[in-house]
Amino acid sequence: MAGNTKQIFASLAVNVVIAISKGVAAFFTGSGTMLAETLHSTADCSNQLLLLLGVRQSAKPPDESHPLGYGRDLYFWSFVVALLLFSGGGVFSIYEGVHKLSHPEPVENVGWGLGILIFSICMEGWATWGNLKEMKVRRGDTPLFKYLERTKDSDLILLFGENSAAVLGLFVAIAALILSWQTGDSRWDSVGSIIIGLVLVGVAIFLAREVKSLLIGESADPTVSAAVTATLGPQHPNVEAVLRLITVQQGPGEVLVAMKVRMKAGLDTRQLVDSINAFEQAVHDHAPEIRWCFVEPDHEA
Repeated sequence: MAGNTKQIFASLAVNVVIAISKGVAAFFTGSGTMLAETLHSTADCSNQLLLLLGVRQSAKPPDESHPLGYGRDLYFWSFVVALLLFSGGGVFSIYEGVHKLSHPEPVENVGWGLGILIFSICMEGWATWGNLKEMKVRRGDTPLFKYLERTKDSDLILLFGENSAAVLGLFVAIAALILSWQTGDSRWDSVGSIIIGLVLVGVAIFLAREVKSLLIGESADPTVSAAVTATLGPQHPNVEAVLRLITVQQGPGEVLVAMKVRMKAGLDTRQLVDSINAFEQAVHDHAPEIRWCFVEPDHEA
C-alpha cells in the first residue's frame, strides 16, 4: 500500500506543476488544445486526491457494520476517477474542440505552447516510467497487457492509464500546434482537442470496465486457488480433497476464500475441527494475501 501511495503522490506533484504550466500556455496562445490539456491535468490532480482518499478509506479495519473490512472502498473511488476522466477530461475536450471548429480563433505565441508541452512530456514521461517500474516489480514475468487485464491494483492501473494517456495527448497537442502554425489554419488545433478527448474517453472506458469487475466482486488471482490446492498433501491427511472453491478479491492484498472439502471418514468432532483449523492456517501460510478463509466439510454428491 505504501508503494501505491508513493506513486500517487509523485503523479499528483507532476500534474500540479504541469497543470499550472499548461494554463499559462493556454492563456498566452489562445489554443483550444492547450486548454483541453490544462483541463486534463487539472482533472488528473483531483483524481489523484480521490485515489489517496480511497487508499486511506480502504485501510480502515473491519468493524461491526463492515465485518470484511473496507478494501473495496478503493475500487469505488477508482471507479469515480474513471468517470471523472471520461466526463471532466474526455467529453469536455471533445466539446471544446467542436466549439472551436465552429468558432475558430487564431493560435498565437506557439513557442510558449511548444516549450511547455515538451516540458510536460518530460514530466509525464518520468511519472509513467515510475508506474512501469512499479508494475514490473509486481507482475514479474507476466506480460504487461495480461497484467493490466488481471491485476487487482486498481489505483496503480489508473495512474498508469492517466499518465500514459497524458503522454499520448501531449504528442497530439504538439502536432496540432505545429500544423496550426505552419498552415495558418487554427482548425487543426481544434482537431487536436477532439483527438485528445477521444483518447481520454477510450482510456476511461477501459479503466471503468476493469474497476467495475473488481467493485462487484471479482475472483482473486489464479495463484490463490493454486496455493489452496498445493496445501493438500501428506501434511493434512484428514483433508482428502477440495470439492468447491470460491475466491473473492476484497481489496488490494485482501482475499476472501470459501471452500467445501471432503474430510477423512471416521473423525470425531474434535479431530474434524482441529484438522480444519490446521488446514486453514496452512492455506494462510501459502498465500498471505488470504485474509478470510472459511472451510466447510462436505461430501461429494
